[in-house]
Amino acid sequence: MPELPEVETVRKTLELLVIGKKIKDVSVFWPKMIKHPEDTGEFIHALRGQEILEMKRRGKFLVFYMNELSLVSHLRMEGKYGLYNEDDPVEKHTHVIFHFTDGTELRYRDVRKFGTMHLFKKGEELLHRPLIQLGAEPFDKEFTVGYLQQKLKKTERIVKAALLDQSVVVGLGNIYVDEALFRAGVHPDRKAKSLTTEEAAELHRTIIETLQEAVEMGGSTIRSYVNSQGQMGMFQQNLFVYSRKDEDCRVCGTPIEKKVSAGRGTHYCPRCQKHP
Repeated sequence: MPELPEVETVRKTLELLVIGKKIKDVSVFWPKMIKHPEDTGEFIHALRGQEILEMKRRGKFLVFYMNELSLVSHLRMEGKYGLYNEDDPVEKHTHVIFHFTDGTELRYRDVRKFGTMHLFKKGEELLHRPLIQLGAEPFDKEFTVGYLQQKLKKTERIVKAALLDQSVVVGLGNIYVDEALFRAGVHPDRKAKSLTTEEAAELHRTIIETLQEAVEMGGSTIRSYVNSQGQMGMFQQNLFVYSRKDEDCRVCGTPIEKKVSAGRGTHYCPRCQKHP
């Protein structure tokens, strides 16, 4: 699933592609993807005549800001956006098409059909699910060491599970949790509340550092992820542990191990991340 760096890369490319475009009509071929409003006809009618003014990201969600509306989109496992001319053949697994007045189209493709779209009056998107449930953004001033430690101290879960929880900190998924924990020298099965102030501060630093590096490199190309212009991310070349089972640790040379933690395949170095 695309995480914060990949979604931020999509946001940046969409910003170049669709800002200033006016929606003439919308085609929805998989109505279950539209979560709000539940009436697909209402969704389509509301979007006609709207101009895309701004692209933002909240956690792993894309937010299209228009004249009067905001569209919250989650790519889930394999959702992709692409800009096409209206006479281009429509590819298989295309489920939503935004037809623009200039003859171009923004098409949403999703092999698994897991993606979601919520449409709200502009300004109300943060007051309702799914965005109202989200925790702090890693790059915002609200995400302090104190904030992170407070969240970790309040849970009985292991630290891997706590960091995957989007109500704690947004944008982290399996890849970047594993990477941040490695850089911080924290075993994924540590009880979250057992981290000392110094360890929480180091983890806070490595979360931000890992995500910043990944954003700068366009994210990681894992499985089928590409951005909105078909380009692949390059951060996978910098991965320390994720997807490197049995390969030598880049720091100490110990083979990387993989286990299941918090219900997810988890990569770690047994020497650099000793379990106390």
